[in-house]
Amino acid sequence: MRLSWNEIRVRAANFANEWRNAAYEKGETQSFYNDFFHVFGVKRRSVARYEEHVKKLDNRSGFIDLFWPGVLLVEQKSSGHNLDSAYEQAGEYFDALSEAKCPRYILVSDFQNFELHDLDRREEIAFKLSDFPNHVDKFGFILGIQRKTFRDQDPVNIQAAEL
Repeated sequence: MRLSWNEIRVRAANFANEWRNAAYEKGETQSFYNDFFHVFGVKRRSVARYEEHVKKLDNRSGFIDLFWPGVLLVEQKSSGHNLDSAYEQAGEYFDALSEAKCPRYILVSDFQNFELHDLDRREEIAFKLSDFPNHVDKFGFILGIQRKTFRDQDPVNIQAAEL
């Protein structure tokens, strides 16, 4: 049974409090995201995996910190690191993926700060860990809830259909 948004917000507040001192990428990322997915009542291992190997376009290799094919790519950094460079790194991984595996969302974080990029809607939201309960709805895709993007038809297509 799916959790209510109120229960998710309570879990998000507990998560934010529990992880308020997290800082070390190599030592805490996996536990952090296992708990992050638990906020939504989802077992991380049922949807995403850690350290997905990627051969980048420059023939170098890399590892995506957390990858949910077709849905989410996470690039995690230690506390205080530049999230712009994390997003650039995530973009290199994204460019190397097959079209079927390319995610709609890229999340970059240094534990205390988050940036969620919706590539379909070309939107970005940035927030602090302490504000996570106020932004849980942006992660509705974890529950299978997604806002759809509808684009107006090209006028030429409309005219062709009318003919």
